[in-house]
Amino acid sequence: MPAEGRGPNELAAMLGLADLSPDFLQRLKIYERLLGKWQRVINLVGPSTLENIWVRHFADSLQVSDAVPTARKWVDMGSGAGFPGLVTALRYTDDPNAAVHLIESDQRKCAFLREVSRETGAPAIIHCGRLEDIIPILDESIDAVSARALAPLPILIAYADKFLKKGAIGVFPKGEQAAAELTDSASISKYSIVTVDSRTRSLAKLFIVKACDPQIG
Repeated sequence: MPAEGRGPNELAAMLGLADLSPDFLQRLKIYERLLGKWQRVINLVGPSTLENIWVRHFADSLQVSDAVPTARKWVDMGSGAGFPGLVTALRYTDDPNAAVHLIESDQRKCAFLREVSRETGAPAIIHCGRLEDIIPILDESIDAVSARALAPLPILIAYADKFLKKGAIGVFPKGEQAAAELTDSASISKYSIVTVDSRTRSLAKLFIVKACDPQIG
């Protein structure tokens, strides 16, 4: 069963991770502080989740990068307050090969993402605009694509198709009703989709998506 907790010790214990360095935890604490500050001005996350941010947002985001542990080049679609993409960037701040593209259309949320990135040194690249405008101009080789609470699975896959067909892996956390979304589009048949149980929310899943015939190279 998913665990509950409100701090870094609970986070590490729940995920079974031994590699949560003091520097990484300190960056998460900076993130937590800035989120609380900005939340008073704009609605970044559900107010009821702030008291459990280490599990509801940080741990929930960390399991996304856990799903593709070798990935260092990410695109996070509809980043909002930065979950999961900015947490992925914070995790790999000390890796010179890491780059996480955060795509968000809301100007104020983009400003928040930039401040957290600036104060933590995260390897995040903020793109403020619509997915339809940003994705076509992203030409960098991408290892993985993520999105949380953005759109139904077929729509997420359609947005990510450019990267998936070149070998990227999609990691999309979804709620308990997401399985029904798989029947909504015939295009789903072009992909291999595996589900993994969420470690933070009962009945939730991570949908791991790969193109059946990636055009790598």
